Amino acid sequence: MLKLIFMINRVEGMSYERFVEHHRDRHAPLFTSIPEAERYVRKYTVSHPVPAENYPPRAYDGLTEIWFEDWEDHDAFFASDNYRTLVNPDEARFIDMDSVAVMVTEEREVI
Repeated sequence: MLKLIFMINRVEGMSYERFVEHHRDRHAPLFTSIPEAERYVRKYTVSHPVPAENYPPRAYDGLTEIWFEDWEDHDAFFASDNYRTLVNPDEARFIDMDSVAVMVTEEREVI
C-alpha cells in the first residue's frame, strides 16, 4: 500500500477557520465526488490541528492522507481529467502551494 501525506498551509489572507471549512466541506467532497477516487483511492483523510497543551504549536494548518494500492493507481488518479480539471484547480484556492511538504510512505502496522 502506497501512502502519501501532504502537510499544507492556507493561502495568505485566509483565516484558519475558513481554511478548515473549505478543506473539509468543499475540497474533500469534491475529491470524493470524482469516479477516479472510488476506483483508485483506498483511503482519503483530512486532518487539522487541535489545541494540545505541552506540545509545540502547529507546524501546518492541515494534513491530507491519500492511500493507493500501487504506483499505477497513483498515476492513473493524478492523470485523470477529473482530477486535473476539477480537484487540482481547487487546491490553489485554499492551499499555499509553495509551503506544501509531502511524505511518501509504506505503512507498516506495529500494534
